[in-house]
Amino acid sequence: MTLAFDQPRPLSGAPGNGIQDLLAQASFEVLVMSTQSVLGPDPIGLVRPGDFDNLRRGVRYRVLAPDTARTAPRLSTRLAELTLAGAATRTVPRVPLDALVIDATVVVLPAGRTGAAAFHLPGVVTSAVELFERVWPTAVPLSATCLPGDAEGDQRERELLKLLVAGHTDAAAAAQLGISVRTVRRTVADLMNRLGARSRFQAGAKAADRGWLAERAS
Repeated sequence: MTLAFDQPRPLSGAPGNGIQDLLAQASFEVLVMSTQSVLGPDPIGLVRPGDFDNLRRGVRYRVLAPDTARTAPRLSTRLAELTLAGAATRTVPRVPLDALVIDATVVVLPAGRTGAAAFHLPGVVTSAVELFERVWPTAVPLSATCLPGDAEGDQRERELLKLLVAGHTDAAAAAQLGISVRTVRRTVADLMNRLGARSRFQAGAKAADRGWLAERAS
């Protein structure tokens, strides 16, 4: 395959080659869309060492990930670290495409099962940017302070979720758990952020989907 400007260029995710080289040349913005919900070997992926170097250089980052990435044991921590480093990170229920756009001039897309290719053709780049911009306003920001410890939530969080799902008010839940109403509201806000929920009802549904509300065997 030729490396002509208007042809896709096959890339490698290995250091010193392909994607890493393109990232090292970024001057003002990197857009990331990833369908990944775990930290894996995807060549486009979500987090790379070069991303932190770019953030230190002042390159702007905007990252779109699936809601499930918020509670993935390793990936959630790496995403929070990326956010703490200055990236704007948001999640949606479903990311439509794996893509990496660098300086609005080149887009990296999956090629085959394990590869990737770079496209400089303006129409391809513009389409990827427009898709990103359509999804971005609907996504929920990931707080840089939301570093999950136990991916299943601690016992008090689970009990609080059960009470709220059962219809208890904040005051009633606080009284039953022996904590303040302020603590209830702060915990609920943290849980909604961690789960990528847009409402308390959705937080309960997402927690149930992850098995957080299931009774533990004694």
